[in-house]
Amino acid sequence: MINIPEFTLKDRVILVTGASGYLGSAISDAVAHAGAELVLSGRRMEALEETRDRLPSATRKRCHIFPGDISKHETIRLLHGHILKEFGVIHGIVNGAYAGVVGPLDVIDSNDFLEACQYNMITPFMLIKDMLYLLEMGAKQSGKSSSVVNIASMYGIVSPDPLVYGDSGRNNPIHYGATKAGLIQMTRYFACNLCTHGIRFNAISPGPFPNTDIDPNIPGFYENLAKKVPMKRVGKPYEVAGPVVFLLSDASSYINGANLPVDGGWTAW
Repeated sequence: MINIPEFTLKDRVILVTGASGYLGSAISDAVAHAGAELVLSGRRMEALEETRDRLPSATRKRCHIFPGDISKHETIRLLHGHILKEFGVIHGIVNGAYAGVVGPLDVIDSNDFLEACQYNMITPFMLIKDMLYLLEMGAKQSGKSSSVVNIASMYGIVSPDPLVYGDSGRNNPIHYGATKAGLIQMTRYFACNLCTHGIRFNAISPGPFPNTDIDPNIPGFYENLAKKVPMKRVGKPYEVAGPVVFLLSDASSYINGANLPVDGGWTAW
């Protein structure tokens, strides 16, 4: 018998946090199109509705909105209760929620670090811990593994180049990359300690994916980013979404504890 890898998410319940963000909305679209029952989590109901309403009507019926600040434990508790009541299990989580300020070293303070730690490390930790039973039940129900995908960053691997930002004051900040590096390490920890529970844990590290609809007011910003990529271009949101669907699906059934750079080769230099 030949085993054919399955890239489908049909009959899987998948939670995406930060679901209406620039990359999050592309991930949500792809997860929904792959057949999942999709739970969209984010702080703004209107943005979540816009993300859902872009989808074809048949796909839209499988999208379930849960607004709230996922960095609050009360939100996680209520979300757990909602998923337990509606589905009884969960098969996958994409940890993509983030909020924080930007700027060079001299304008960053300890509160900025605390906020970044909350979103990039503490919230994924609390969410995974709270959803552990539901993930285990998802693995048992499917007869496969459940899957958690943490959205890290190339700046959890390498440092931002200050020359890209010039004197704009819009630098990618120190706390962002430091806490994304922590998220990558936490992914490895979970992968080694919880894989026997039927759950796989992996991360992806997106490279330069600037929202080109927003003017950063930095001369040559997009061009400077592209120059640092071996492929000589920045990424498009759907190029993150595909790897996420792959890691959620059974096609990646023997991938655990990996950090997949999705950066056009930026970190390969």
